[in-house]
Amino acid sequence: MADLFDKLRPLLRAEAAAETAGTGVDAADLEQAVWVRLLEHRRTPAEPADWLRRAVRAEARQARRRARREVPYGGPGGGARSSGGAEPEDALLHGEENRALRSAVARLPGRCPELMRALLSPRDLTYREIAGELGISQGSLGPVRSRCLGCLRRMLAVKVAAPDLRGMER
Repeated sequence: MADLFDKLRPLLRAEAAAETAGTGVDAADLEQAVWVRLLEHRRTPAEPADWLRRAVRAEARQARRRARREVPYGGPGGGARSSGGAEPEDALLHGEENRALRSAVARLPGRCPELMRALLSPRDLTYREIAGELGISQGSLGPVRSRCLGCLRRMLAVKVAAPDLRGMER
């Protein structure tokens, strides 16, 4: 398998750079996702170069879809509400949302709580600074962030609403 990695590394790097040019997707994140996909494949593909090209394109499509769905956080014109609501009810609801978010972040598995706190830090850290603080590679941050955000979304979705009673349960 090590020979395969050495043989495919230049091709993967070139394909990832070509697929991510001008899309806002990080080529290093794409490369890592393809390596993970290859390891999950558990056997050497019959045509490794062709498999790699297809895998890069598939991962790039997924990354572009994720990027389109993400909403900017805070700032002028951003997706988050401002914390200075005009009404006391707004301030109360916003405070409850923040508490729910902090509580969910604290319950995340592994290094996710540390990573999420660093990403949401008011110091506005770069990926290089976050990687240095957490002691992980900069290329790992994107995939780890995606997994953590997915877990956080699932945790928060469960808290949103309980299903209504249906049928004969009344």
